[in-house]
Amino acid sequence: MARRRLGTAVRLLGACLLATTGLAALPGTASAAVEEGIGHEITPGQDWGGRDRSGTHDWLGSYVVGGEHVFCVSFALKAPDTDETYEPGDELLTKWGDPLSAEVAADISYLLLRYGDTESPDDAAALAHLLHSWTAAPRDPSDLDPDNPFTEIAYDIEGHLAALPQSVRTTVEEMKREAATYRGPWTAEVTAPEGEQTIDTPSEWTVTVTNADGTGIPGVDITLDVADLGLADGDAGSTGTVGDGAAAASGAEDGAAETVDTAQTVVTTDENGTATVALTPTGENPLVRATLSAPADRPYVREPVTTDTQRVVSTGGEQELTAEAATTARTAPGQVRVAKVDDETGEGIAGVPLRLTGEDGTSPAVGQDGQPLLGTDGEPLVITTEGPDGTAAVENLRTPQTVCLTEVKPPNGYTDAFDPENPPRACGELTPGKTVTLRITNVADEVPRTIPAGARPMAVEQAATTSGAPVEALLGLGGLALLVSGLTGFAVRRRFARR
Repeated sequence: MARRRLGTAVRLLGACLLATTGLAALPGTASAAVEEGIGHEITPGQDWGGRDRSGTHDWLGSYVVGGEHVFCVSFALKAPDTDETYEPGDELLTKWGDPLSAEVAADISYLLLRYGDTESPDDAAALAHLLHSWTAAPRDPSDLDPDNPFTEIAYDIEGHLAALPQSVRTTVEEMKREAATYRGPWTAEVTAPEGEQTIDTPSEWTVTVTNADGTGIPGVDITLDVADLGLADGDAGSTGTVGDGAAAASGAEDGAAETVDTAQTVVTTDENGTATVALTPTGENPLVRATLSAPADRPYVREPVTTDTQRVVSTGGEQELTAEAATTARTAPGQVRVAKVDDETGEGIAGVPLRLTGEDGTSPAVGQDGQPLLGTDGEPLVITTEGPDGTAAVENLRTPQTVCLTEVKPPNGYTDAFDPENPPRACGELTPGKTVTLRITNVADEVPRTIPAGARPMAVEQAATTSGAPVEALLGLGGLALLVSGLTGFAVRRRFARR
């Protein structure tokens, strides 16, 4: 038997007799024929009240009330019946007014949730048979006495089962095994992807539905309300069924995976009770909230619904479960790369310290983790150019932001043009996943054309720009020579005069 998906539509249960006092109402006179829905006829019907019902049938399946398919839970009582009264919160009891066992109550809740809106005659007949078997089973053989009135007759489990087609008998056994395996209570859990996420980069979110034994529940429709997320193109990585809200609302069994503009989508758990969907962060605070219908621990009467001729009540066999998870996301980080070069030659200058700041040139730049980038001195980070290209780079920067690199002190040979009040700097806008390249130039100091006083002769080769001595220099040297000669003659004359 193909397992049906557990959708979110409300299932209705027509309670033939469902009151706190058990057998408290008489069948009364039903107006208009009750419309049988989806199921099978059992011919002949089971005798009761001393009647020969060989010319009639028992109906195992749903009834149609106000356009809704409902199921009767008490055999031989007119279902649905206009004289029945219900109170919200009443517990579903057996035909004899006894509480259902915890296992039976959980099985009923599960099967009503799973098959309450079935369109299969076999499924509907099997469900009705099990409901009667669990709520109107004979306590002893006397309960099957055909002379018993309809209020006291039990459901002939074996007789009805034998009269059903083989396909329905097979379905009955499968339903019992399925209910025992997947009955509630259920637990839902949403798991966000590990680590901080990157905006515009899809990642996998997982929703898992399990019962108390840890068994995964397959075929569960889960509505996802999301914030700062979008369904990834092609639903990469999905292991459950994914569809948009429109597809789910129209009854599509397998909604096509696609990008949706709404903040809601529907996923369906796989055979392991897990739905994995790829979602793309669109903001900084991605959140997924999962909502699903799950079987209640016990079926209860909810608000009665009055139609023109019948009264029905919602099953009370289902409850809403919610679960959510959240994470954080950032835009893809950026990188800044700077080159420090000679203004004239374009050659790189290594060893130049540059301070990394925000656009204002004072506050520090921000890393991908949202923290300011500071040096050991607590001031904005300083990087140093290196290599023949005079480059430096900083990765993993938060985007978007404007960053600036400012020269801290000039390199040797470039001090003349350096203004400490307005040092060289360059700024650029960082964008997600991109590298911004900056260039800072330095003007070399002017080479001197004269030899400073006291300079060593070896400096002449580097500074001189002309060959030969100037005229003024030669004249100065001549005068010096004459002076030295005069002094020498004077000294000679003094020495001879003393003799």
